[in-house]
Amino acid sequence: MHSIEYLQKRIDEEIADLNFDLEPRELYDPIAYMLSIGGKRLRPALALLSCDIFGGDIEKAIFPALAIETFHNFTLIHDDIMDNAPIRRGHPTVYKKWNPNIAILSGDAMFAKAYELLIKTDEIYYNKILKVFNQTSIEVCEGQQFDMNFETQENISIPEYINMIRLKTGVLIAACFN
Repeated sequence: MHSIEYLQKRIDEEIADLNFDLEPRELYDPIAYMLSIGGKRLRPALALLSCDIFGGDIEKAIFPALAIETFHNFTLIHDDIMDNAPIRRGHPTVYKKWNPNIAILSGDAMFAKAYELLIKTDEIYYNKILKVFNQTSIEVCEGQQFDMNFETQENISIPEYINMIRLKTGVLIAACFN
């Protein structure tokens, strides 16, 4: 079995190999920037670890793992705009470095790139992967909407808050184990 450090390093290598040296630069530079400012790569590492634990070939799980990381970073770009957050991982957020319109469009392109990575997976896994990925995407959006709703509510119950966190964060981590 591979160590989590090895898997994170493997993901970093694959991310470095993704080509965002494309035109228009204003669309692709923010994507390359967002993926280059680091993070723990926990979600894709968990996807590979899950594959490894159950005897699968981690090389066959690389593209879904990259898709999860790309999707996660897309959600962060949009979340930073909604939260008016100036800093992410110690660096200016995409919308602060460029502008909100570029950040939205680059985030949208990242969402499409996540699907592009998913379809590089062996065809026998398409249906399951797409079902999990689509459900996860919807639930993350639901969690984000609850988060925004809570900004204008005076009283939020603990179960409501836990559900928001489950949707906004937990479902994406859970998807890594499918």
